[in-house]
Amino acid sequence: MTVYDIATQLPSIDVVRRRCQALAMLDTIIEGDYYRYDPAWGAGEAGSMRNGSGEEYDIVFTADGAFIRGVYHDSPMFEYADGRLWPGLLDGLPEEFRSQVSEPAFCRPDGTLDASFVLWRRTDDRRWHAGDDIDFSPADVEEDDPDGSWLLNILFEDIVEKYREYADEVWEVDLPLSAIEHVVAFLPLTDAVVQALNPGIDSAHVRVQAEKLGYPLAATAEPAGEDLGSSPVSWRH
Repeated sequence: MTVYDIATQLPSIDVVRRRCQALAMLDTIIEGDYYRYDPAWGAGEAGSMRNGSGEEYDIVFTADGAFIRGVYHDSPMFEYADGRLWPGLLDGLPEEFRSQVSEPAFCRPDGTLDASFVLWRRTDDRRWHAGDDIDFSPADVEEDDPDGSWLLNILFEDIVEKYREYADEVWEVDLPLSAIEHVVAFLPLTDAVVQALNPGIDSAHVRVQAEKLGYPLAATAEPAGEDLGSSPVSWRH
C-alpha cells in the first residue's frame, strides 16, 4: 500500500475533518494522547496524530481544501533518499498548499518538509491527490508499505473497529462499540456516552474539552433509554 492507494480510499474533506474531531474527542475521553484536533490552526483547522515512536501525521483544513503530510521514520525511503524528501512527493502540488510545505511545525531544522507521504485535495476536487508518478523503488523492495501512508487507515469506513483495536492495544481498555459509534457519528455528546467510555472521568471537564474541539454537546439532561452496552470491565489509571 502506498499513498496512491490511500488517495482512492479517503472519504471527502468534510468526513475526514469530522473523523479527526471524533478521534480527538475519543482520546480526550479515554485519556489517550495520540489524536488531537486544533480548531484554530492559523487561518484554518488541523487534525494530527503522534504516537511517540516517530510516526505522525497532520491534516490541515483551510478554505482552499486539505493538505496532509505524514512521517513514518522506519520507512526505507529516508535511508535511500539519504534523509532528504523523497523525489516526487510534491510534484503537482497546487500553489494554494505551498505555504504548508514551509510550515515550521512540519519541517526539519534546515527548513525541509519532514514527510514520507503527502496528499492534498482542493475544495472543488473530486478526489485526493498525491505527487505525480512517484517511484517507490528501491524502497518498496524492502517493505510493502514503504511510505507509511497506512497511518491514515483509521480514517476509513471501519474507523470504529480500528479505534477499538487501538484502545485495546495501546491503552489496554475494552471499549463498547456503541459508544465509539456515537462519537464517530458526531452525535451530541452525553454524560452516558462519556461514562461508558471511561467510568468515573469528570464529565464536566470532558464537556469543556468538547467545546474547544468543536464537538457537539447534548443538553445536560440524559436521553431516556439510552443503551450504550456494557462498560469496560477494567480501566487503566
